[in-house]
Amino acid sequence: MRSTKNSATLACLLTLPLAACTVGPDYVRPQAALSDEFKEIKGWKQAQPRDSGLPGKWWEIYGDPLLNSLAEQVAGANQSVMQAEAQYRQAQHLVQSAQSSLLPVATLTGTFNRFKAATGQNVAVAGVRNLFGQAVGIAWEPDLWGQVRRQLEANTDSAQASAATLHGLILSSQAALADNYFQLRTLDAQKALLEETIAAFAKTLEITKNRYAVGVAAKADVVQAETQLETVRAQAIDLGVQRAKLEHAIAVLIGKTPAELALAPAPLNSQPPGIPVNLPSELLERRPDIAAAERQIAAANAQIGVAKAAYYPTLNLGGTNGFQSGDPGNLFTMARRYWSLGPAGLALTLFDGGAKNAQYKQAIDAYDARVAAYRQTVLTGFQEVEDNLAALRILEQETQVQDKAVANAKQALALTNNQYQAGTVSYLNVMTAQTAALANQQTAVQLLGQRLSASVQLVKALGGGWNETLLPTADQAGGERKWTDYLILPLVE
Repeated sequence: MRSTKNSATLACLLTLPLAACTVGPDYVRPQAALSDEFKEIKGWKQAQPRDSGLPGKWWEIYGDPLLNSLAEQVAGANQSVMQAEAQYRQAQHLVQSAQSSLLPVATLTGTFNRFKAATGQNVAVAGVRNLFGQAVGIAWEPDLWGQVRRQLEANTDSAQASAATLHGLILSSQAALADNYFQLRTLDAQKALLEETIAAFAKTLEITKNRYAVGVAAKADVVQAETQLETVRAQAIDLGVQRAKLEHAIAVLIGKTPAELALAPAPLNSQPPGIPVNLPSELLERRPDIAAAERQIAAANAQIGVAKAAYYPTLNLGGTNGFQSGDPGNLFTMARRYWSLGPAGLALTLFDGGAKNAQYKQAIDAYDARVAAYRQTVLTGFQEVEDNLAALRILEQETQVQDKAVANAKQALALTNNQYQAGTVSYLNVMTAQTAALANQQTAVQLLGQRLSASVQLVKALGGGWNETLLPTADQAGGERKWTDYLILPLVE
């Protein structure tokens, strides 16, 4: 292995006049743990056909126009997204900065000196003298070992990672909005259920009072009925706190203050849609967080080349062309022109206390850390898909059982009411039946909300219709450069 490395170095030295070398390892995407299929996909109903992917505007599968309009606003108004976009632009400009390092630097210098020679010096002109000068200098450090090109590669990979992070933030913000929206609609459904229950309990209280007036019911029955009614009213009022917080969260997600958004109560009409689930291997191409982690590995790999190039000598070339005269009137004449090539310097560090070795090892360690982070991101992605597949499948089974419980509780309540009015059971039996019916109906509403939330999280876990083709290419990662960008002027649009 050592012989191979020495041969490669010798080849670089021999071909130096023709082309520069690029040291460091070339990037190879690391392997990650994969399985043939998702464990929890068995027994779960998914969209048909199976190979159909999620649409870019994935929230439209829920068929809620208001949700559609809210989700559309996230990408263009959410302030966290705006921050991520600015960070992506910053990463693009870092690419441009690295590109500039491949080119020479030209400087324009103008000088003026006024001086008098010391007494006793042999000078052509005695007394006070003026000296004017103007020069153009060029300095260039050839990228002999690819240090600049590796840095350019690292910055390009980092810009692509930043773009993936931006897409991931948009997806997570849209998913958070959809989740909050369905939680809010679940509270609206619970509020509507409680209002129906309040009306029913008020009617029961009126019947109980009438029975008490004619001596059929006891005073305790009236008190119990009033207590039960006011308890449900308190529950309905308490939902307002949670609803307000969700409404405020939705406002912030679309870049508005809570005072600017008011969502009127509406029924929970949505049902969990069929969601296409592809093979686990395709998850690597569809999740922006996995793509960002992979691009960060590529950037860390390029930094190894940057650190390795620091071992080799550097070459600095320079040149100057200018004019110098004691009279500004004849400054720009051929007689006053001078030029120089150089200084040209070749520098090699002989001793640095192990600093370069430490930096090289740090770059390798950083690469290893990125690989582990990437693999952990992949595992977390699989976990999130499996979690939500299991949640949707199990919650659907629970819903089927709960629907039967609701039907039975309603039937039991009707029978108990009839028995109470006939005087065959006490009011305590009515209260028990009413409480059971309300609890089962509330559980059914909450289950629907949980299923919708799990479906949103599954969409997010699957990448929300994103794929790696949406990442900027290496050329796009550097952004668009105009000719004005090359001017030494602070021109900012």
